[in-house]
Amino acid sequence: MDPIAIEDLALLEVLQRVDQCLPLESGDTKIHQRLIDSGLVTVGTDPLQLTSAGIELCKSLQHRVAADAQAAKIVEQRQSGDAAVEGNVSGSADLPMNGVDPDSR
Repeated sequence: MDPIAIEDLALLEVLQRVDQCLPLESGDTKIHQRLIDSGLVTVGTDPLQLTSAGIELCKSLQHRVAADAQAAKIVEQRQSGDAAVEGNVSGSADLPMNGVDPDSR
């Protein structure tokens, strides 16, 4: 799974700023207009407010960020677990991992 795009992270940050009624940066005028054109914020309200589409997109992006973080954590755990297993292999090379000789039955 590819990590979330930097553009999506930037969009999430702007949507969260709008949701928290924080002022947008001075360079955010293009983004402000794009949010209005996309129907993600209300027109003519001060401060800006998220529309239902803006709220849903914000939630979706938050879930994606959380899923990416969880996936990265799982990958890290598996990699550290694989390294630990590789370093702890012991016993006879002729016996399977459970230590029981299949020919002795």
